[in-house]
Amino acid sequence: MTTHPGSPEANVALVRTGFETLNAGDFDACVALLAPDFIIHLAELPEPLFGPEVWREGFAVIKRGIPDLHAEVDEIFGAGDRVAVRVTLRGTHTGEYLGFAPTGRTVRYVSHEFYRVADGLIAEEWICSDTATLLRQLG
Repeated sequence: MTTHPGSPEANVALVRTGFETLNAGDFDACVALLAPDFIIHLAELPEPLFGPEVWREGFAVIKRGIPDLHAEVDEIFGAGDRVAVRVTLRGTHTGEYLGFAPTGRTVRYVSHEFYRVADGLIAEEWICSDTATLLRQLG
């Protein structure tokens, strides 16, 4: 099947590529998929965050705490300029994370994520991770 730029199929492929590069640990390739005015909405924060470098810094914190973090896309679909994803994240807590000293425990939690794509780049994300489950596993 041929996908056309901006089509729901192309947008799904873009987001899927983002998860693949994330799993490969290639932060530069991840950031290259983000629009310069990228907006981050995290369920835990009252205000959005802005910019690809803010995303890079946030993900670096996660990777320091859970260096082998792997995101498995469980479901993904697109409509218009939006992509919805249910992803399961797994890894080993071997570094300090969210104030928790390394435990060596394997962690697993689910995240529901939504993306808006514009001009072939990820312009906006909404992340709603099961942070309560993650925190129980860390503490």
